[in-house]
Amino acid sequence: MDFIVGLPRSKGFDAIMVVVDRLSKYGHFILIKHPYSAKSIADLFVKEIIRLHGIPISIISDRDPIFMSHFWQELFTRQGTHLKMSTTYHPETDGQTEVLNRTLETYLRCFSSKQQKVWAEFIPWAEYWYNTSFHASAHCSPFEVVYGRSPPSLVRFIPGETLVEAVAQDLKDRDEALTQLKFHLTRAQDQMTQYANVHRKSVEFQVGDYVYLKIRPHGQTSMPRKLHPKLSARYYGPYQIQKKNWRGGISITVANRCSNTSGVSCLST
Repeated sequence: MDFIVGLPRSKGFDAIMVVVDRLSKYGHFILIKHPYSAKSIADLFVKEIIRLHGIPISIISDRDPIFMSHFWQELFTRQGTHLKMSTTYHPETDGQTEVLNRTLETYLRCFSSKQQKVWAEFIPWAEYWYNTSFHASAHCSPFEVVYGRSPPSLVRFIPGETLVEAVAQDLKDRDEALTQLKFHLTRAQDQMTQYANVHRKSVEFQVGDYVYLKIRPHGQTSMPRKLHPKLSARYYGPYQIQKKNWRGGISITVANRCSNTSGVSCLST
């Protein structure tokens, strides 16, 4: 259980409470807004989680002041829930939610880099697509684990099927969102795999390869600050590698001139 905060306000919301079941990987993306308290989050937890799944045996979270508050601790302890907190230097205790948060932020970044104040509209479909997509760890979707059956198939909209313009627009928007979600879910999962693999082996780039350049630290001087940093793209490009030097530095072409990077840590495929 965790929060995604620092988002631009959309439909009155500026944060997301992410709750994921450890067994099924089923996730809930719950819109919230500041200011919120332990009491308001607990009420929302009852409304959105306990109503559907019952009292949890345990909750893993970070040491957010909400979860460390006396109210939160007493409320759930008295209901038989064991509260487990990640330590300051080992936040991976709640790694499952951290991975889901990064995936969700990737969704939002891909959808909203140009229209950042509409991200809240995508959250219900993001939750739906996440829960009905295949997860390698479970060999099926979270939906199938929870309900014991495959999710119902969505009937794709065919233009001209309805004369009600508002209905046609809603269904068209839904299908476009789901198409993007499918693409970006796969992309996000691939990025998670690449991120893990980087820590296991070195990355080799060759002259002629096309790479993306990390916005930071370059973004401070060369990129316009028109977008909210939480949903802005993290890399820009692609650019072609022109040469490599013996120190490991890589030169690429940016805006028709050579730009030296400090190393492969600033690059991505």
